[in-house]
Amino acid sequence: MGVLPVPAEVRAILLDIEGTTTPIAFVQETLFPYIKDNVKEYLRAHWEEEECQQDVGLLRKQAQEDSSLDGAVPIPLESGTGEEELERVIQAVVDNVHWQMSLDRKTTALKQLQGHMWRAAYVTGLVKGEIFEDVVPAIRKWREAGMKVYIYSSGSIEAQKLLFEYSTEGDILELFDGHFDTKIGPKVESESYRRIAASIGCSTNNILFLTDVPREANAAEEADTHVAVVIRPGNAGLTDDEKSYYSLISSFTELFLPSST
Repeated sequence: MGVLPVPAEVRAILLDIEGTTTPIAFVQETLFPYIKDNVKEYLRAHWEEEECQQDVGLLRKQAQEDSSLDGAVPIPLESGTGEEELERVIQAVVDNVHWQMSLDRKTTALKQLQGHMWRAAYVTGLVKGEIFEDVVPAIRKWREAGMKVYIYSSGSIEAQKLLFEYSTEGDILELFDGHFDTKIGPKVESESYRRIAASIGCSTNNILFLTDVPREANAAEEADTHVAVVIRPGNAGLTDDEKSYYSLISSFTELFLPSST
């Protein structure tokens, strides 16, 4: 794929996480299975805590909104105080979480609980965020050249920060100037990139977005954002048309900044 010159007007680099900074396998084979395997134990351990109750409340509200969907799992209110009643409600939450995850849903309620569970796992050392080895050196170089660097991921901002704070490369949070999640808008809608540009305080054409997902690249491009599609081990394959249309990189080291001459 060679060297990809970064347009002179670019002032900020916006990064996806899964398949871009981080192997898809880490997300699919470590992070998500951890939630599925540990959600019941986590709920039992933290049920009485305010944060956990807020998470359950959000999930219950989401379940009500989802009630007309095929296979939706309702979460009842506790109608008593017995151990059996508590187990019944916890199991409903577990079933709801598993159902949402089976559909790869990205609801705020699900993301919030996942973020809190991952926080516990990262802090105790059960999980470390995996980063491709070219990422940190490249970002340091970009920043030295005066670039701002931001993250835009469907995972919650809290989950993003945990991954980079407790990473295989150590705490690298300082490398990022800000974080965006789907609260600013879906990654496949062009308006989201306009909102990000406004939040950063620049034009959309001052941003270069790196992602492994052509639909996201297309949405960013529609907003006049510069785009490169990242090819990493384990990422979904591209069509011949996508390969010929998009600028492609397989490593962050392939980006050439005009200011680094």
